[in-house]
Amino acid sequence: MAVAPRFAAHVLGSAAHPVHTLEIYLDYVCPFSAKLFNRVYNDVKPIIDSKFSNKVQNESIQAPFGSTLLFATLPFSNPTWPLVNPATLAHMLTSALQALFENQVNFFDVNVLAVMLAKIYKRLSALAAPLDVDEQQIYKLLTISDKPIDGAYNTGNQVTGDLKLHVKAARLVGVHVSPTVIFDGIVDNSVSSAWSVAQWEEWLARNVV
Repeated sequence: MAVAPRFAAHVLGSAAHPVHTLEIYLDYVCPFSAKLFNRVYNDVKPIIDSKFSNKVQNESIQAPFGSTLLFATLPFSNPTWPLVNPATLAHMLTSALQALFENQVNFFDVNVLAVMLAKIYKRLSALAAPLDVDEQQIYKLLTISDKPIDGAYNTGNQVTGDLKLHVKAARLVGVHVSPTVIFDGIVDNSVSSAWSVAQWEEWLARNVV
C-alpha cells in the first residue's frame, strides 16, 4: 500500500521501484507488535538493505484498534491506544516508533489506571527529548481542547485526522489483529513475532525473487 509523503518516517525501506512490498501493521501498546518491530527494525531491515535493497520496500504502518466498530469487537484492545498511536503521528520519526515500543509498558493498563489524560500526553511528549525534538510542540499536537470549538465537543487533537486515515487503511486491507504482516498485498499469517533471524532469512530467500 502506498504511504502518503507526510508519513514517510514510517517507511523503513528505500527501494525506488520495489518488486515486493512488505507491510507490517502494528499497535504501539501490543507486546507482540513490539517484538516484531524490534526484530524487523534491528535485524531484518539490515538484511533487506544488504541483500534485497532493489527488490523490497518494508514499511511500518500502525493499525490502531479503537474506532467505534473495532473497539466493540476487540475487547483485548488497550484503553491507551487512542493516546499512544496518535503520538507516533505527532513525532513522525522512525526513532520515535522505537522509543514508544521501548517504553510501551508505561502505557499498559496498570500504569495508567489513575493517570489523567493530559498527564499521559505529557509522558508521550517527554519521549521526544532524547530525540532532539521539541517536547512542547509534540504536546501541542496531542493536546485536546477543554473548550468546545465551533460548537463541537469531540474535536480530537491535531493528529486525529491522520489517525482516522490509518484506521481506514487497516480496515481496507482487512487487518483485525496486531501485528499483521502483508506481503505483496496478501496477508501472510505464517509470519510470527517470535521468529528468529534465521527464520526471517529463510522466508526472504523463499519469497523474494
